[in-house]
This record gives sequence, structure tokens and C-alpha cells, in this order.
Amino acid sequence: KPASKVPAFLHVVDIAGLVKGAHEGQGLGNAFLSHIKACDALFHVSRVFEDEDVTHVEGDVNPVRDLDIILEELRLKDEEYLQARFASLEKTVIRGGDKKGKPEYDDLMKIYKLLSEEKRHARFSEWNVREIETLNKHLLITAKPIIYLINMSEKDYIRKKNKWLVKIKEWVDKNDPGASIIPFSGEYEMKLLDMPDDERAAYVEKSKVPSALGKIITTGYKALNLEYFFTCGKDEVKAWTITKGSKAPQAAGKIHTDFEKGFIMAEVQKYSDFRELGSEAEVKAAGKYRQQGRNYVVEDGDIIFFKFNAGEIGRA
Repeated sequence: KPASKVPAFLHVVDIAGLVKGAHEGQGLGNAFLSHIKACDALFHVSRVFEDEDVTHVEGDVNPVRDLDIILEELRLKDEEYLQARFASLEKTVIRGGDKKGKPEYDDLMKIYKLLSEEKRHARFSEWNVREIETLNKHLLITAKPIIYLINMSEKDYIRKKNKWLVKIKEWVDKNDPGASIIPFSGEYEMKLLDMPDDERAAYVEKSKVPSALGKIITTGYKALNLEYFFTCGKDEVKAWTITKGSKAPQAAGKIHTDFEKGFIMAEVQKYSDFRELGSEAEVKAAGKYRQQGRNYVVEDGDIIFFKFNAGEIGRA
């Protein structure tokens, strides 16, 4: 029971809805699309609830139509962006003979053909290391992973039924295979948010459905290829965010650069073992508390005690 708990967090930016013709400046247009380019992944909120007091820009609720419109607008925006890049690169690479810029030009041409001829998003193809670097440099919207959040009425969310759910699943399977779909209710979540803790717990128990926020955040982490580890002591337990596949010294460096430079070892216990056995002493007694070196790949939920040499050995 530490004095302080610092959880992991996911920074989510609320961006206003996209409308048909946005790539040509309709609605918030280019301002909206530039905001998307700055993000690493997208939560695509799709409305399936009926409410006369909440108007829909297309006049009626049809999430499958909305999905088609939005993904097409994103594709068209990337296509438009690449056309502008080609106009610039052709001056230097094709007419100017810039051999250094030729690989990037070739990569962008391959991506452009996928977008304009095959009408597919950039994330739906296999790319080599150089092509991935080009994609990362240009922040193409269609290269970003999408998680589909289905916003239901509280009533439908509690009873776990809505006429659009199967149709949306079919659409995602066809157009974005493997993407995550998470039903939730903004109405239900807002109601829980406004309640005191005891009242919230009682309401969730009565409704027999939990908040979806935890699942949304966890899925967002996975989409960004992120995970977290814990450091703990009497004063504080803290979750640290790292890229999946990070080794122990890089994880230590998230706390302080000196920890990475002077890394000696990581003493690791799994959260699942700690939870099951109840204490660090019991984890050690069970032989599940391990010392790991520089090549240890940190796993999601590890509890780590770092030892480093920076004039003295310290504890994270």
C-alpha cells in the first residue's frame, strides 16, 4: 500500500467528426486531417444509437455508410498529399538527376499506386525496412492502425444488442481485417463518471456490464505496440510505458538516462506471480524472482528492481 500510485496513461485527442468532401475542404476539412496526421493511431467512433436530439450530418444513422465515407476521405487525403510531393520530387529527382532522392521517390510511387490504383490503405500491404522509414517520414494517415469504437445507447449496451453490430463486423472483416471492434456507450460512461465510487460500483453491479474504458485504453496500447512495467517501493508504485520488445537497459533509461548508462542488472517478478502469491517474499520463495541481464526483453506487466552503477548502486 504505497503512498502514491502513478498509472500508465494513453494520450487521446478528441478530433471533431469528418464529413464527405473533407479532403476538398468540406466541414473542418484540411484542419481536421492535419490533426489526424499528428496522431499515431486512430480511435474511429461510429454512432449506432438513435436520438432525435443528436442530429447526424448525413440525416440518418447508418454506420456502414459512415465508415465507407471516412475511410475514403482518408485515402483521398493521402493521395492528394503524395501528388503534391511528386510535383516537388520530380523537379529534383527526375529532371534534376538527384540520385540520393531516388529511393524515396520510388517508395512513394509504390505507395501511391496502392492508394490510387488499388484504392487500398497503406497499412494493408507488406513493406520493407526502407519503405517503412519512408512511410514514417511522411506520416500517411492510411498507414495508422484504426480501432473501431461502436457508440451505443446505454440500453443497447447493457442488453448487448443493436441491429448494426453484425453489419459493422462484416464491414470491418472485409475492409480492415484483424482490426479491433469495441462496443461501448458514451451515455453509460458519462453516467459512471459523474457518480461517487460506491454508487458507481453498485450501478455497474446492477447493470451487469463493466465500463469499456479499460479495454479501450489497453487496446490502444497494443495498437501502438506499447506495453508497461512497474517500479515499486514504500513511497510509490509507478507504471512506465515502453515500446514492445525493449530490453532491460532501455526500460531503465525511461526512468533516468543514468540507469541505462550504468545498468548492471534487473531483478524481475511477473505481476501475475505477485498477484497470485501475495508478496515479493513469496515470489522469491517460489523461485520466480529472477535476475536478468542486458539482453532481457521486458514483458508487459513486469515488476522490476533495477541495479545500476553511477557512482553508487540505487533502486528505481
